[in-house]
Amino acid sequence: MRFLADESCDFRVVRALRAAGHEVSVIVDVAPGMHDEAVIATALREQRTLITEDRDFGQLAYAAARPTGVILLRYPSQARASLPATVVDFVARRGNELRDRFIVIEPGRIRIGGGT
Repeated sequence: MRFLADESCDFRVVRALRAAGHEVSVIVDVAPGMHDEAVIATALREQRTLITEDRDFGQLAYAAARPTGVILLRYPSQARASLPATVVDFVARRGNELRDRFIVIEPGRIRIGGGT
């Protein structure tokens, strides 16, 4: 699968997804400081699912009025050790549901919203 990791994304998640064979582009590598609207536009243009820890992307994804998948990671510091494995496991089990969805991954809970 193809992902775009926002600057807020924990890089351990990026490494874990790459190790699992996924293609992950990272904003900090290609355009540090890119505005959120441009990040969404990049995800759309490159047909990538956006991974972020920035809650603002929920509103931006819906405002874009075009489909893109967004995974919002909501993990407190005391639970972060399990975050990379949780994301990789979720993608392995339900990756076909990522396109055009807004997904929130929290400790012990994953919510999959309707299309963006």
